[in-house]
Parts: sequence; C-alpha cells; structure tokens
Amino acid sequence: MSCGMVCTNMGVKAGKRIGVKGEISPGAKNFVLNLGKDQANIVLHFNPRFDIHGDVKTIVCNSMNKGEWGAEQRESVFPFQEGTNVEIFITHDPSNLTIALPNNHQFKFPNRLGLQVIDFLNAEGDFKIKSVQVE
Repeated sequence: MSCGMVCTNMGVKAGKRIGVKGEISPGAKNFVLNLGKDQANIVLHFNPRFDIHGDVKTIVCNSMNKGEWGAEQRESVFPFQEGTNVEIFITHDPSNLTIALPNNHQFKFPNRLGLQVIDFLNAEGDFKIKSVQVE
C-alpha cells in the first residue's frame, strides 16, 4: 500500500462532520482512512477491501489505542466501485462515529477512545483524495 495524504492539527470537535471526496483507482484492492489523535491513537480505521487479506467487498473498521489494535468490525454493505468518485462523511460524538457512504448507506462505529477532538487524518491505498472538508 502506498503512503498517501496526512493531515495533522485538524481540531475537528465533536458534532462536526468531516467529508472526504476522492477517486477509487481502477483495479483497486483496498484503501484506508484513519482518523484520530495521532498515528498511535486512531479512533477510526476505515478500510474498504475490494479483494485483499481474505476479504471481498467488505468494509473493515477498527481503532488503535496507544499503538494497540482493538477488535475489528465488519460491514457487509459495500457501495464502492473501482474507478469511480465517492464521498464519505464521518461525524463523531463522545459515543460513536457515524459513517455516511454513497447510496444513503450509513453505520456507526464506537468512539472507543472517547475522543472529543479529531486532530489526525491520513489516507492510504487505492484512493486519490480530491478534497477534505469540515462542516
């Protein structure tokens, strides 16, 4: 997986929404969006897998606390297609992160770190970010 964009010192407070627009590469295997405090404290590891690590058309989510991964959560809804543009919106509060996907799909992932502010975002893999917005 190639190293992609990294944003730090974002200061996105609870209740705000982060929007990421980008293009999924043709022939994509997977991509990752990590949000959190820093590289070792990730409140959301969002990993759509087209066909990698034994997963096919599955979204795998996780968190990392002080460098230690938690339990994976898998979502069977997979509204992504290779070679297309997508928008992903993530809203966080003290309890959950709400991830809004294309085609009106939405799910929640627990805020295991209890983060009140998201300062870190990075993207990796077969996904080219076009824009990041905070609302």
